[in-house]
Amino acid sequence: MLPLIALEEHFVSSKVREAERVDHYATFPPHIVTKLQSLGNERIQDLNEGNVSLQVISHGPGVRSTALCITANDELASAISKNPTRMAGFAMLPMDDPAAAAKELERCVRDLHYVGALVDSHVNGHFYDEKRFWTVFEKAQELNVPVYIHPSFPADDMAEHYKGDYDDSIALALSAFGWGWHSETALSILKLFASGLFDSFPKVKILIGHMGEMLPFQLERVILTSERWGRRRGLREVWTENVWITTSGMFALPPLACLLQTTSIDHVLYSVDYPFSTNEKGLEFFREVEKSGLIPGKDLEKFAFRNAESLLGVEARVFLEN
Repeated sequence: MLPLIALEEHFVSSKVREAERVDHYATFPPHIVTKLQSLGNERIQDLNEGNVSLQVISHGPGVRSTALCITANDELASAISKNPTRMAGFAMLPMDDPAAAAKELERCVRDLHYVGALVDSHVNGHFYDEKRFWTVFEKAQELNVPVYIHPSFPADDMAEHYKGDYDDSIALALSAFGWGWHSETALSILKLFASGLFDSFPKVKILIGHMGEMLPFQLERVILTSERWGRRRGLREVWTENVWITTSGMFALPPLACLLQTTSIDHVLYSVDYPFSTNEKGLEFFREVEKSGLIPGKDLEKFAFRNAESLLGVEARVFLEN
């Protein structure tokens, strides 16, 4: 069995949770909260169950102060130091203060040996096409690490669009994991392109999850439309050179087939979305992919771990058997 590297895998700092006025995880199932807060034996055992050699861990979504980001990043770094061959980190950044975010990214990469950052798809409804945010992407390019743009809950005015003549729980699902998370992350990527960020920073590396956040299905249409936007580098070039996609939380062959038809296998990476999805479910899907022949031969190694090794400068050292 090939070793696996997973990139969109989460934790929640108990210290951050205690410091926040609102407990964002109060309604989560208790076993999920336990796994989110575990950075020790339980997490390692779960990695073993899913044949995950290395898990790249990031904090759960939310806009937080510089001090809380530092607290969370230090807590994760301490845990990684105890299991450095099994865990790596994406930094949490205070994106509402871009200068501080760039500084924290540099600290995490240079001092704590993080392999990049994971940020929300917007900051209270403000997307990263606003040039005040660009210092973070400039710093990421300088450090040669990727920025993972991850779904986040809608701002209040955005959430209104999902409400209707149905229960609030349905509106929440539509605004988040049922639709809005993905469409708004796709919008975040397109706004970055439209703003000219990839012209200004042609070597910046962007990661997105969930089989491309709907973009592969729409890619040809958007490429055609974007030809009139006046960017030096076209969207096809940017998609090919600057964007990497993980399969996190999506365990179905049809969207994978679409992704592979629009994206180089060199930019497609396995992921799970732990603990919201289980490593066992991810492993079951990987075996389904292998059996299907969608990713044949040496390309399956690229998908499993080699692309992550190349992108992040890590190594899948542990070979496990189930």
